[in-house]
Amino acid sequence: MKEVQSLLKLVSDGLKTLAQGVEALADKVDEAAKAKSKRKTTVDTTAEPAKPAAAAKKPGAPAQKPAAAEKPSAPAMKKAPAEKPAAKVSPGKAAAKPATAIDTVMGLITGSSKGVSTAEIKSKTGYDQKKVANIIYKLKKQNRIKSVNKGVYVKF
Repeated sequence: MKEVQSLLKLVSDGLKTLAQGVEALADKVDEAAKAKSKRKTTVDTTAEPAKPAAAAKKPGAPAQKPAAAEKPSAPAMKKAPAEKPAAKVSPGKAAAKPATAIDTVMGLITGSSKGVSTAEIKSKTGYDQKKVANIIYKLKKQNRIKSVNKGVYVKF
């Protein structure tokens, strides 16, 4: 019986520590939101004033208990790594979307008048057999290509 009580005490202590950690994280999130709203209001003077943290909570969320003076502070958390800045695009050039695998295969088939075999598609693209078969299946379902011989495809 004493073992069970000691295990329950251990679990209870662990849950208390976890709750303190969650409260500390919630406080940091609130501080970050306030800091972000302050930056936004300094940049845009016509922006609405920031809502208090209590109003921003979801209606069904449980209320936070005030921190007791006897609770020890939560262990220090590591900071998240800074986000990398987005790649800059020249004003005169539009950002091109990367070609999809289907676009790549369709380009090969469109560029050939006699048709392209699955072996040629595999060698030119580096895709494996299953990927090529799936792409061919999708293109056939979309009526963009047709088969002239077994394994040879042309634009529809």
